[in-house]
Amino acid sequence: MIMNEDDIVEIETWLDTQGVCGASETDLVDGFCARCLAAGIRLERANTFVDTLHPIYEGRVFLWRREGEVDKPIIEYRSSQQGESAENWRNSTFFHLLQIGEAEMRERLTNIDTSPFRQLVTLKQEGCTDYLALIYHFSSQGSIGEMDCFYSSWTTDHPEGFADAEIAALRRLVRGLALAMKCASLTRIVRTLAEVYLGRDAAKRVLAGRMNRGAADRIEAVLWYSDLRDYTRISDAAAPDAIIPMLNDYAEAVISSIQEAGGDVLKLIGDGTLAIFTEGDSATACTAALKAQKLLRQRLVVLNAARGAAGQPATNVYLGVHIGEVFYGNIGSDTRLDFTVVGPAVNEVSRIASMCRSVDQDILFSDRFASALPEALQKKLVCVGRYALRGVGRAQELFTLDPAIIRNV
Repeated sequence: MIMNEDDIVEIETWLDTQGVCGASETDLVDGFCARCLAAGIRLERANTFVDTLHPIYEGRVFLWRREGEVDKPIIEYRSSQQGESAENWRNSTFFHLLQIGEAEMRERLTNIDTSPFRQLVTLKQEGCTDYLALIYHFSSQGSIGEMDCFYSSWTTDHPEGFADAEIAALRRLVRGLALAMKCASLTRIVRTLAEVYLGRDAAKRVLAGRMNRGAADRIEAVLWYSDLRDYTRISDAAAPDAIIPMLNDYAEAVISSIQEAGGDVLKLIGDGTLAIFTEGDSATACTAALKAQKLLRQRLVVLNAARGAAGQPATNVYLGVHIGEVFYGNIGSDTRLDFTVVGPAVNEVSRIASMCRSVDQDILFSDRFASALPEALQKKLVCVGRYALRGVGRAQELFTLDPAIIRNV
């Protein structure tokens, strides 16, 4: 089958449409390769990848095979600066191209017996005959973090390799694919950044357009405020380079417990964490918070054992939980906003958490929270006394988990 101009224009039009419509990366790669194959480009496989901006992953690889689905069509890779990933990257054709300042490599695999690039030897052993690698650079104004290139490789198993017309068509068409993939990747990056720095629910609201200063909803929420026991003493005694890893360890335990139970973390304040639970009615949200504290206690046992075995300082978490009405939305200036909760209940939950030190308890619940729990769970709590909280107009009873049945909560 011979490619013609109409085939190329049709694929270019499809790429434009998909890019504007916001197609996913996998749909773009699969659809592009299928259309190239139908138009006469004798593809056997394709690999495309782009770096991203993510706290864990450096980028994502998208795989396509002519014979059908691959086991992992998407591979998220971690840092290429260390370990096996670094070795694989430095031995790749793409790293070589970047080092010599070139953007294209073509290798007829039938002509090689050995190669400095292990991937080419492997491709030949698997029956491939021709290989094309392409890099499309983004401008400095169009880059975010390490996302400054779109990388792709194209392989055929046809006995004669790629025809010159097929190579020319791929050079032309992959530019449009790079642009569409960049649009999809940027959308993903924006969503990731919003979730990482704002929290899942706040990110969803902001990305839906809730960005006006003063735009806030009056909601009832279960409020969680926690911080680390003896953090000041530990941080004063610990080596400076041990503080951040310690904070990360305990933040991971707190945040993962909250999120697993359905809550949303709104703010990290040094060693403190402010979160809300809003799903369902009051009883459901209170039950979710109780589940989160149980998950946290379980994680702390494992974490403290690991840190103790490594000779690292270990501590515990002070936690206050309350329920009340708050304003949830944007507070700040025209140029710097914070999406958070404000109101007397927020001040109250922080005061409850600070009372943990005074009454020698790790967890304290307000009387309103205790009253909102299902009756079966109310029986798991015991009153530790009635206290006047600093800055709070009313004294109230505070509760904690009954030590006799804490393992069954």
